[in-house]
Amino acid sequence: MTTAALVFAVVACVAIAAIGIRFLVVPTAATRDFGVRPGDARALTAIKGVRDITSGVVPLVVWAVAGVPALGWALIAASITPWADMGIVLARGGRRSAAFGIHGLTAALLVVVGALLVASA
Repeated sequence: MTTAALVFAVVACVAIAAIGIRFLVVPTAATRDFGVRPGDARALTAIKGVRDITSGVVPLVVWAVAGVPALGWALIAASITPWADMGIVLARGGRRSAAFGIHGLTAALLVVVGALLVASA
């Protein structure tokens, strides 16, 4: 039973990553298939808000269940989001100060703090 659950979990992780890629490649269709109107800024900010909450809660759960080194690895993995946010802001003509000062700094801090936690084991 554990093996089946693990296989399902891995498939679900790969599937949600594929859905995320689809949002990057075909955003209008992906947004429509998600169930909201493309261009509905309020729906998209609500979606982002929930994902940000999840991004904060999941590492805390990892820490509580698996300890400090696992938290470090989770933070390093979570740095993908602010690195990508920085790239998106830069690519879409957003403020460079926000790209680097908010997103880049957040990403770098996640990597540094994560590495320190991993090394503390």
